Amino acid sequence: MQVILLERVANLGDLGDIVNVKDGFGRNFLLPQGKAKRATEANKAEFEARRAELEKQQAALVKAAEKRAKDIAGFKLEVQQKAGVDGKLFGSVTNFDIAEALTAAGHKVEKAEIRMPDGPLKTLGEHSITIVLHHEVTTDINVVVSAEE
Repeated sequence: MQVILLERVANLGDLGDIVNVKDGFGRNFLLPQGKAKRATEANKAEFEARRAELEKQQAALVKAAEKRAKDIAGFKLEVQQKAGVDGKLFGSVTNFDIAEALTAAGHKVEKAEIRMPDGPLKTLGEHSITIVLHHEVTTDINVVVSAEE
């Protein structure tokens, strides 16, 4: 299936690119999410007419993400969990827990924006976590996991 991308899609292309994708990916993800349109002649003409508007929308999204990243950058989040004497947690600290704590601290972050390359945190101490606010905008925060008393 050939589609025209209406925004930048990771590992696929940029705004305005015409790409071939598998039918299921196009039908089930790109088209319903509004990230792409089928690459028909009518849709190509409509896209070219709206190209400047779409580029302006994408620039506004990037600018908003950069502002959020500037607010969050270097933030030190403290999370308490039950832990054993050896420093291992009973359970773990997941991206959901981190998103909830950041939102409580006044930073609106969705759990899907949090990247934990080593998986959930299972030990006490300080961990670096990456937050992807837009495809082009990322920031790092430190999460300090301490034992609950």
